Amino acid sequence: MDDSSIIELFRQRNQSAIDELRLKYEKLCIYIAGNVLSQPEDIEECVNSAYYEVWKSIPPASPDDIKNYLCRIVRNIAINRLEYNSAAKRDSRYTVSIEEISDCVPATPDEDIRLKELAGTISRFLRTQDDKHRKVFIRRYSFGDSISDIAERFSLNEKTVATYLFRTRKKLKEYLRKEGYDYE
Repeated sequence: MDDSSIIELFRQRNQSAIDELRLKYEKLCIYIAGNVLSQPEDIEECVNSAYYEVWKSIPPASPDDIKNYLCRIVRNIAINRLEYNSAAKRDSRYTVSIEEISDCVPATPDEDIRLKELAGTISRFLRTQDDKHRKVFIRRYSFGDSISDIAERFSLNEKTVATYLFRTRKKLKEYLRKEGYDYE
């Protein structure tokens, strides 16, 4: 079933929408949650919570891309679960990638800045980058892949991946400044 049909099932409040979403994207959701969390029970709970959140939010939400919408929800739930599980401990692979990008984006946006606008600005920036730099950036900061996993996936040296990420973060920071996100 295609994504627009799945979204339509959600709009109709048809419970088979969750089954279709699960059939199509469960492996991806488990992968994303697994990059953040280590316990299988937490991963499963996170993915199931994400399905429930999608069910609650559509309608009124009307995502153009159900895959990205679901992935963002899974990632956010997994990060919240990680924070809950580890409290003050900061030893996760995912925490490292968040710390890397924290210099580029405001950690707590000003009241005038809405997160949706910031996300849109970052998306516009990523569309200006070449394909490989964009994919490396997304694998690291959206999916939480390790540098070694990214290097293997794209047949690159780990130092090359680290350099790509460093340069892209630097460009992102400058782009955000030009767009009015000068928060320092």
